[in-house]
Amino acid sequence: MPSQTSFKHCVYGLRSLLKTEGRPYSHLSLPPIKREKKLPVVLSKQEVWRMLIGCTLLKHRILIGLMYGCGLRCMEARNVRLGDLDFDRMQLRIVRGKGKKDRYVPLSEHLVRGLKAYIAAEKPEDWIFNGQPRGRAGGDFDGRYSKRGVNWAIRQASKQAGIKKQVSAHTLRHSYATHLLEDGMDIVTLKNLLGHERIETTLDYLHVAQYSRVKPFSPIDTLFAQCSPGTK
Repeated sequence: MPSQTSFKHCVYGLRSLLKTEGRPYSHLSLPPIKREKKLPVVLSKQEVWRMLIGCTLLKHRILIGLMYGCGLRCMEARNVRLGDLDFDRMQLRIVRGKGKKDRYVPLSEHLVRGLKAYIAAEKPEDWIFNGQPRGRAGGDFDGRYSKRGVNWAIRQASKQAGIKKQVSAHTLRHSYATHLLEDGMDIVTLKNLLGHERIETTLDYLHVAQYSRVKPFSPIDTLFAQCSPGTK
């Protein structure tokens, strides 16, 4: 029985051969490659808090707060403009998210206060999070914070917070979804907030959320409670 890695390499090789010969994939009946099902990395609320208070730059604190507080993808955070913020209705409009669909997500009072302070201090003119051009000509620089810059800020914040998990921009989005489920949000509302095309994608968070009346626990807890000498 070949390993999964050998199987994938074989299929990839046959696909490459068909492409080189100008033949469609349907020329051969190739089996599909099953994607590995991995559960998302999720931060605790305490870890998110430590990241926020550990940021030395207001820009990074607001960036991380907005990504976690609104469940934004990295691209969506970079694309936020001043005109997308509605402080009166306490909403953020996400323009052309994944699948080129717009959606609205709620802004918390804490985020509104932070954003107002950040805008007053940094005075952005278009993009909320500005970046720095690289090189003399700036290349394709359009004023936005770069993807590399966003991920660097998140890695630095997680390192400062002493978090050992692999933290990325999407980790904040995973944490947003999981924490909302644990706080009692229904799955359909969460699907719309995340901008998922299929409910099955959102259902994955049910595997990591601790949202039942009695949270899952290890039997070693009751073992110590019932059998340790101090309890007798």
